Amino acid sequence: MKPLITPVVLCGGSGSRLWPVSRKSMPKQFLSFAENQSLFENTLLRFTNAELNKPVVVAAQEYKFIVARQMADLNIVGQIILEPEPRNTAPAILAAAFHLATSNPDAIMIALPSDHYLPDHEQFATAVNVGLNAAYEGKLVTFGIEPTRPETGFGYIKIENEKRDGCYSVAAFQEKPAEAKAIEMLETGDYLWNSGMFMATANCIIELAKS
Repeated sequence: MKPLITPVVLCGGSGSRLWPVSRKSMPKQFLSFAENQSLFENTLLRFTNAELNKPVVVAAQEYKFIVARQMADLNIVGQIILEPEPRNTAPAILAAAFHLATSNPDAIMIALPSDHYLPDHEQFATAVNVGLNAAYEGKLVTFGIEPTRPETGFGYIKIENEKRDGCYSVAAFQEKPAEAKAIEMLETGDYLWNSGMFMATANCIIELAKS
């Protein structure tokens, strides 16, 4: 029997790029920009209709009460891992992987930034299901978004042209490009925006961190 997925929600960021609406004391992931839920709540609600493990939330120490309150508002029970000091995305994902691996190294986890607005939860669930077999096989699965403009504020994923079981192989990751480079990349059709969402077994994440 295949293990259930554990959503890992990352909400340690300070949201400084949207100041003054987003402030260190109340960063953007805990604010509502659309509908009645905050971005963090919208992230948690992506999986309420699916059969999953309880979510793991990785948060900065200073946001523990906000996280607990917003989870309680949705009647969602999960585990909260508090970072002793701010770090980037990779250490937060790794902390969750170590936590899950203590009970099951083959636990499937999907790491989600908490500051994304994703209105179509069903379409996202379909994308997750497409990538599940690759994750079960020990691969790291990432989720790309088809670009609509030459955006310089996003990272990109260069993909191979042929699909295997509905998934593309990743040829390379491209950091935020200059405008001329972004235009060139968009014209090739070989690049997707990097969503920053990843799915893999806990052990896969740990082994990648060692390499």
